[in-house]
Amino acid sequence: MSRRRISLRQELPLLVWLVIVWGALWQDFSPGNLLFGALLSVLVARMFYLPPVELSGRFNILYAVPFALQFLWRVAAASIEVMYLAAIRGPKVINAVVAVRLRSHQDLIVTAVGHVISLIPGSLVVEVDRSTSTLYLHALNVSTPEDAENLRSEVRSIEARLIRIMGSPEELELVRQEAAA
Repeated sequence: MSRRRISLRQELPLLVWLVIVWGALWQDFSPGNLLFGALLSVLVARMFYLPPVELSGRFNILYAVPFALQFLWRVAAASIEVMYLAAIRGPKVINAVVAVRLRSHQDLIVTAVGHVISLIPGSLVVEVDRSTSTLYLHALNVSTPEDAENLRSEVRSIEARLIRIMGSPEELELVRQEAAA
């Protein structure tokens, strides 16, 4: 099975990241250790093939900063809600696994949405279907179809914000059309 050769330009961010991780693991950022880490990273990247992450080539800081602030707010609010559910409601809390189909088929966006959702207390991605860009979430305090639909709306809202930050131009246009409708 032959595979497409990845250009150094595409692979460079991965290699640099692997060298940084190598230095951090050894807590040694000396030139010799980093050179050895660079050799190992090239060896690992060549032996254990990973498909390249396709980047859209755009990043909008004007959407990223408010998104980060809102994310921190959601983490704090959800932490308080989970504490309340655990301390007051206890075993009466009903959980559910909810499927959320995303707009984007880019691995980077799907992964970013999954990580954001999983970092907010009370929800966790338990499965990802790459072929349909569907996330399956385990969520606390979801007892009605309306609760499940609210969760889907929240996840798709997060996805829309991430698309505004770093999505492809086509996905950005789709989000803009949905917002206008």
